[in-house]
Amino acid sequence: MQSNKLFLTPDAADKSAYIDIMTATARAVAAAMDHPRAYAGMEPYALREALHTDELLPAEGCDFAGILADVKDRILPNLLRPMSTDYMAHLHSPALLESIASELIIATFNQSMDSWDQSPAATEIEVEVIRNLCKLYGYDETLADGVFTSGGSQSNLSGLLLARDWFCNTHLKWDVKKSGLPENFRKFRMYSSEIAHFSMEKSAHLMGLGYESVVKVPVNDAMQMDIAALRELIKADVAAGNLPFCVVATVGTTDFGSIDNMQELRKLCDEYNMWLHADAAYGSGVIMSAKYAHRVAGLADCDSITVDFHKMFMLPISCSASLIKDKRNFDALTIHADYLNREEDEEDGYINLVNKSMQTTRRFDALKVWMSFRMRGAAGWSEIITRCIDNAEYFYNQLAADKSVEVFVKPEISSVVFRLLPAPDSKEDADTLNKRIRRELLHKRGVVIGQTVCRGHVCLKFTLLNPMLTYGKLDELLQLILSLR
Repeated sequence: MQSNKLFLTPDAADKSAYIDIMTATARAVAAAMDHPRAYAGMEPYALREALHTDELLPAEGCDFAGILADVKDRILPNLLRPMSTDYMAHLHSPALLESIASELIIATFNQSMDSWDQSPAATEIEVEVIRNLCKLYGYDETLADGVFTSGGSQSNLSGLLLARDWFCNTHLKWDVKKSGLPENFRKFRMYSSEIAHFSMEKSAHLMGLGYESVVKVPVNDAMQMDIAALRELIKADVAAGNLPFCVVATVGTTDFGSIDNMQELRKLCDEYNMWLHADAAYGSGVIMSAKYAHRVAGLADCDSITVDFHKMFMLPISCSASLIKDKRNFDALTIHADYLNREEDEEDGYINLVNKSMQTTRRFDALKVWMSFRMRGAAGWSEIITRCIDNAEYFYNQLAADKSVEVFVKPEISSVVFRLLPAPDSKEDADTLNKRIRRELLHKRGVVIGQTVCRGHVCLKFTLLNPMLTYGKLDELLQLILSLR
């Protein structure tokens, strides 16, 4: 076979070129890790100018060495480093080493997860991973099912769409897949807390129901959905002739990591014949901690669950799954195409995952989970997740003991929201102070932390997803922040 210098093939020269390119890239990435800061790059305008490209498609191409040299010079130094213990701004984690290796396999073999003949071993691995995930979250693995998605927003959309179709099929005797939305669709109502993820509204829009179908429920002092308020809202909607069909339990709100009471929500959903969806994009990782798993025990009571692996599970973006308690509800997403998922394939044992996916072409993301779960094991994962949650509790207690700091909610997972109070003789108001500190940390100290609003106040936020953080490091960061006050 003649070398083509385009792809990895059985040809020795192509194998050698592949190894050379991958090795050079790995060395460049490793060499770029020459400081511990989360960000040491340019500020926005300077970075925009530095990365401006007059001609993205030159008349003649460059060799790989030249391209890599440009990447090393202009791009790598300006990338954010979520693996740094100075990074804690968002639900954006470092990536475990074995999962980075899995990405190389995924990209090289480029399987397409829609039909078995495009992803034979990959299909079977995803089926095995989903079966084990259903078991992990307390579902009956013989009745439940799931599919990998592009992220939490798509997993939420999948769960809510299945909820809508289940409600129409079961309670209205109406098939949305065949006939579209029923005439009374403007009466549909779904309920989520007032601090739930914005993908609820986006999903309502994409499903043809509109933002007005999403009823925002007040939260209590712990930032959890107020169950009593929810009951009154449902009762009012029923009295008005509206059609409640779904409640969304947030299992780890974006800012606070607060967990809605799923057991109580299940009782309410049963009373009103509603679907219960769990947006556990953040909190799904808590199940791995022997110490804290009880905090998310109610996931097994939900009809669908969003699980994100690129948050607490520390796998590369993107990696998410949508799990459902009753796999028959995936019928809402099934449609047959002669070229792709022929009905005779199913009869002969070929599994075509497009039958339960909103996407057609998908990546082999299940490999990341398969490799990292097996490599770390239950004990390793418990240690990783427990350490992150322990860190949040420790940091919250340190903040609560300092009179120059105001804390808001005791963390249930790994997010801590707080704000600094101005010194008595300061001319700076609290909002301006906290905004300034975040920017100074970012551009002068290489420390990247979050900023949000809580109860009308600008606040700072630590989202602690790095198990390498120690109590000592957290103390150092706190003293650094206080010194900028």
